[in-house]
Amino acid sequence: MEVSSDVLTGIGLMSGTSTDGLDIIAVTFEKKFNKLHYTIHESCTIEYNEIWKSRLLHAVNLPAPELRKLDIDFGIWMADQVNTFCVNKNWKAQFIASHGHTVFHQPENGFTLQIGNGATLAARTGITSICDFRQGDISLGGQGAPLVPLGDELLFTEYTYCLNLGGFANVSYVEKGERIAYDISALNVVLNELSRRLGHEYDHAGEIASKGKIIPSLLERLNTLKYYQLSAPKSLGTEWVKSVIDPLLHEYCTEDVPDLLATMGNHFAQQIGNQLQLEGKTLVTGGGAKNTWLLNQIKQYCVSTLEVPTTNLIDNKESLIFALLGYLRILGIPNTLSTVTGAQKTISAGAVYLS
Repeated sequence: MEVSSDVLTGIGLMSGTSTDGLDIIAVTFEKKFNKLHYTIHESCTIEYNEIWKSRLLHAVNLPAPELRKLDIDFGIWMADQVNTFCVNKNWKAQFIASHGHTVFHQPENGFTLQIGNGATLAARTGITSICDFRQGDISLGGQGAPLVPLGDELLFTEYTYCLNLGGFANVSYVEKGERIAYDISALNVVLNELSRRLGHEYDHAGEIASKGKIIPSLLERLNTLKYYQLSAPKSLGTEWVKSVIDPLLHEYCTEDVPDLLATMGNHFAQQIGNQLQLEGKTLVTGGGAKNTWLLNQIKQYCVSTLEVPTTNLIDNKESLIFALLGYLRILGIPNTLSTVTGAQKTISAGAVYLS
């Protein structure tokens, strides 16, 4: 792809581990006076139907041929959504940057996998597509995550902390002149699964959790998990939830779901609040930013002031920043932070599939 200007319009795609849906954003980036500016033009979220939700949730258990087919099928489905988005919005994009949907994330073993085949996406949309943003960093000894903090560094400098409350909770901030970031804990990937036991996709505004009572013994065991004692860089994946959180919840399977939600929510709030101990503002985004009960729990443990932005930014910050990572990749500008991931060096990461 030949680039004659640093003003580019792209589409960002984000599918989180909470399996809410596919976030799509159309955005233009432009450098002015050595500062990066962005303009959001259109955005939407395509909710997964029950078939897609089930396929994505159970992808980790598939044999290799079926997983490969899911990778292609998801790429086709995403391409169809992008094509419909562009037609409905009368929109033309110069590139697509796709996070894909994470199935495996095992940096300690040297690999990660986000499905949603990039070659298929480029071929079926006719738009240059960038995907697989994490593997290059992991190949250099990094965690391959989180990648969003680069966007925090370039776009949201007025905040002391940038907190994302998605499938996992992660934070980004500057310490001693360098930005660091890490996953704090699991979050919606656990809370949503508990809510499904009662027939709800998620606990709206924390209404179910607010009626529950904390289970002291479970809370104590959760707060002593080894991961919380590790120093950054560090990151989490669904494998950690299955091997560490799920067995604990199984031991308490006879407890009422509201009590489990209250306990897990308070536990996550403590771990999150403990990381926000500097005065200043915290930008809160991700689906958890709409959980007022959870936010009130976090406020009990943090020093920083939580600031919830517009719904547009809550819903689209990650897709916006992955569009940014694609923009930087096309220009050949580094889009990772080794201070965040622990890699040997920063790189311009992402596999590029030309239209």
